[in-house]
Amino acid sequence: MNWDHIEDNWKQYSATVKEKWGRLTDDQIAEMKGKREQLEAKIQQVYGHAKDQIKKDVDEWFSALKK
Repeated sequence: MNWDHIEDNWKQYSATVKEKWGRLTDDQIAEMKGKREQLEAKIQQVYGHAKDQIKKDVDEWFSALKK
């Protein structure tokens, strides 16, 4: 699975995003439409974590989905 699959099926995956990053609103999640860059930017804005840490967290989330 690649990231295009996430974008194409965003409604399906948005619930897992909400579980992982619960401070993101449903509207914020819907607006990003599965775009990884937007997901990472919004997580950084809301949580204030370092960009490298967010990339690692998103990579881990994505890897867990592939299992």
